[in-house]
Amino acid sequence: MRKRLLATIAVTAVTAVTALTAVSGLMSGAAQAADPIKVGAIVSATGPASFLGDPEKKVLELYADRINKAGGVDGRPLQLTIYDDGGAADKAASFTKRLIESDGVDVIVGGTTTAATMAAVPLVERAGVPFISLAGAVVIVEPVKKWVFKTPHTDRMAAEKVMEDMKKRGFTKLALLSEDSGFGKSGRDQTLAVAKERGIELVADETYGAKDTDVTAQLTKVKNNAAAQAVLVFGLGQGPAVVTKNYRQLGISLPLYQSHGVASKEYIRLAGGAAEGVRLPAAGLVVAAQLADSDPQKKVVTEFTKVYEDSFNSEVSTFAGHAYDGLMIALDAVKRAGGTDKAKLRDAIEQTKGYVGTGGTVTMSAKDHMGLTLDAFHMVEVKQGDWALVK
Repeated sequence: MRKRLLATIAVTAVTAVTALTAVSGLMSGAAQAADPIKVGAIVSATGPASFLGDPEKKVLELYADRINKAGGVDGRPLQLTIYDDGGAADKAASFTKRLIESDGVDVIVGGTTTAATMAAVPLVERAGVPFISLAGAVVIVEPVKKWVFKTPHTDRMAAEKVMEDMKKRGFTKLALLSEDSGFGKSGRDQTLAVAKERGIELVADETYGAKDTDVTAQLTKVKNNAAAQAVLVFGLGQGPAVVTKNYRQLGISLPLYQSHGVASKEYIRLAGGAAEGVRLPAAGLVVAAQLADSDPQKKVVTEFTKVYEDSFNSEVSTFAGHAYDGLMIALDAVKRAGGTDKAKLRDAIEQTKGYVGTGGTVTMSAKDHMGLTLDAFHMVEVKQGDWALVK
């Protein structure tokens, strides 16, 4: 009897342990399924590039919240960690290191400026963390870097689009004014290269500082250059607005082009009436309502514009769109990779095909870590304080 009782107790104990192990396994699986997708971001929400970085920050927070309320991605919530580098490259590097080493993020979306992005690049390359930049310079993705991608059109594409428009208007002689910054320097280099290819003669080559409050000295040289037929400014932040105001104050009548670094209503507000008539290449997002109904972007940019403007009671900008595209490309890759294994996630980002975003239709490859063509750019002009699509 005693032996039978002990045997029964032993069987019961084994059964209990087996049951607990099974429950523990289920709980472990449930916990694993609910592990957050850790998305890190570095943006310039304050400082000289704040009108780029602030909308980026807002979009990342807005859509992380919307996605979590909808149940996350494959049942996993998003855990978003954002740092503001204030436009300083050294801070961007420090925050990138923190995201990788302390926060243990699965992917990084950000790098508002070219300088901030390039400060982060060696860190993500060394650590093997997928990084989707929101900055414009072509140097970010050319040459291709294994772990680095980007969403905006490049400065090279901007130069190509401007010169394409110049040729249509019969202009072949260009005066260039570029900002002494990562984006401006790269833009200058690309403009010089594209000009040779497109048969455009560069007749003036001036620079200005990102924090300059007056550039009349440089613009006076441009004004006195009898050969110049059009002027291109390559910069971002407040600098291009200062240039635009000084341009009008000097009474320069030549057509004025800006780069996509100012594709925001904030530029028009800062420049005021001086911005009237300025042309620049931009994503379809800034002229969403003017796109043809047959344009595959029309639905995407119209919906995004409504969500953004309803949420923040302010006009949408292309920079907000860059952040949206970066986040959506990353999360779509998580789905296709079946999780957040960094190598598989990197491969899935590189295999992005036919993603229709605010910047255009994205198809990446091992040789192209941006995935946009020149057709994704639209030439726009400031008319009566708003963007108008140049037909």
